Amino acid sequence: MPYGYNGKILHVDLTEEELTVEEPEEKFYRKYMGGSALALYYILNKMPARADPLGPENVLVFALSVITGAAISGQSRLTIAAKSPRSGAIGDSQSGGYFPAEMKAAGFDAIVVTGKSSKPVYLWIKDGEPELRDASHLWGKETGQVEDILREELGTRRFRMVQVGPAGEKMSLLANVMSDTNHANGRTSMGAVMGSKNLKAVVVSGRKKPPLADPKKLTELARWGAEHFEDSDVYSTGLFGTAGIIPGKNKSGELPSFNYSSGRFEGAEKISGQRMAQTILKGRETCYACVVRCKRVVDVKGDRFSVDPRFGGPEYETLATFGSYCGIDDLEAIAKANEICARYGLDTISTGATIAWAMDAYEHGLLTREETDGLDLRFGNAEAMLALLEKIAKREGFGAVLADGSAYAAERLGKGQDLVVAVKRQELPAHMPQTRRSLGLIYAVNPFGADHQSSEHDPLYEDPGGYRAFADRMVQLDLLDPQPPQSLGPGKVRYALYTEIFYSLTDSINVCQFVFGPAWQLYSPEQLAEVVRAVTGWDVTLYELMKVGERRLNMLRAFNAREGFTREDDKLPPKLYQPLKGGKTEGWKVTEEEIERAKDVYYAMAGWDENGVPTRAKLEELSIGWVSDLLSR
Repeated sequence: MPYGYNGKILHVDLTEEELTVEEPEEKFYRKYMGGSALALYYILNKMPARADPLGPENVLVFALSVITGAAISGQSRLTIAAKSPRSGAIGDSQSGGYFPAEMKAAGFDAIVVTGKSSKPVYLWIKDGEPELRDASHLWGKETGQVEDILREELGTRRFRMVQVGPAGEKMSLLANVMSDTNHANGRTSMGAVMGSKNLKAVVVSGRKKPPLADPKKLTELARWGAEHFEDSDVYSTGLFGTAGIIPGKNKSGELPSFNYSSGRFEGAEKISGQRMAQTILKGRETCYACVVRCKRVVDVKGDRFSVDPRFGGPEYETLATFGSYCGIDDLEAIAKANEICARYGLDTISTGATIAWAMDAYEHGLLTREETDGLDLRFGNAEAMLALLEKIAKREGFGAVLADGSAYAAERLGKGQDLVVAVKRQELPAHMPQTRRSLGLIYAVNPFGADHQSSEHDPLYEDPGGYRAFADRMVQLDLLDPQPPQSLGPGKVRYALYTEIFYSLTDSINVCQFVFGPAWQLYSPEQLAEVVRAVTGWDVTLYELMKVGERRLNMLRAFNAREGFTREDDKLPPKLYQPLKGGKTEGWKVTEEEIERAKDVYYAMAGWDENGVPTRAKLEELSIGWVSDLLSR
């Protein structure tokens, strides 16, 4: 019997309205574990090459892992993957909350969606019984409204759901998938894919949890985490959220400001997690069985507007993209922007960064008030930011021009291309490669665009700096030689690749990187292996788990190669080659030459060819030679 997982994959053909259940062998689960690796298996096998990402041939996968739902911090994570309409490359996204654990209890480890429904539908799964239901009455509704309607319709509050808002219905490439109303699978346009299939929501309810191989050991590990939480490096994340890092990043010149023109923002303290805790923070929420409680909940009742706490609150990335990116130091306005994104289902990082691009273009005289529907898009204008955000959410006026992101907007307008800060058409998150060189490399080569949670960041492997504090964890990944600050030689590239492989594992075993990341988090890499052993009964090692992460990374790269991506697509935006202005990092920049040299070393270390395509030898070594067969065809 399986431990920790159900052994059932639900296949949903929306075109034919057919639901079938697959029961893979145990070795399938051990090989891919779940999450992103499992999703890529189905996407590569079921989706034809060069499929239209907004067409019925795209394959949309909702995937859990073999440990999802076990009662320990950091495991309630969901991966959603498909071909991204933003980039044409693979799309991959994770979120937390309560939906993942509930989906596991509802009887399935993954849901593989193909085709397109002729009308809006939602998928309802209760205690292992799936059915498609009409969602015409939900179409056009905001996320909170949908939740309220379904509570009455289903006659219970005991369910969890993922859904698209109106932005996803309109297939905005900024659209995400909302888990309940305050967790998000953001970034890679998964909301647009879900909307293109007329799939409004997936709603789950279940009471049967798969048995554990060693429940006593899992309880010991869970208790260890609770006892050591206050002494861990992630403790402050619980207190102040990710926004607690804003003052430190601003002081060191690492807070992206004014559309990535500077690393310093004078109004940083006003939008910090510390200021939030003193003012609008109402409470902290968490994910299923997690001790960290990092989720912000804010409540604003002001003269200008109110912010409903049911939509959570802004984290670091949101505070930066709608704040320092746009030169805005109005905490309540940023909280309102976060709520609007949650209501309509918009990715806060790309949406805020797209507005910052528009402000930059406006400041440079490339956009006029006539083009912006009369909005004065100067940096710092919070009212204009909120008005433009509403237009983007509704795909109206100038908002329709921006609704697919800054790269598309610049192309459509034929101006401002040199101000775009994106990789593979995905806007950069709020961690600066000008100050973290290996992060710049990972931004460039990451299969689904710039992402700050695909590798560990430079300071933790630099001396003087963070290495001495984290050496005991780094050694578990065979990282023994700390590198000079601001370096990007072979040692730093190796660090980037090894931690990228570990992070790739976390997105397949579907665990939170705050809890199980390789450096400053609560549990160590070796302890993650202990958790998998306790849940599944498999005698896995950290080496075996790292191979799962490597397998997933190679599958991501192989998908992109099949879609025609080459080395030329692994590049940073030219704006990063311009020197920063202001603060401690004034004059700092990335050079194209150093990134190109690092790519050569990175590809070789990974076992790929000069275009970054996995070789047959590497794929065979990872026991996925079938992927090479797909590429050769």
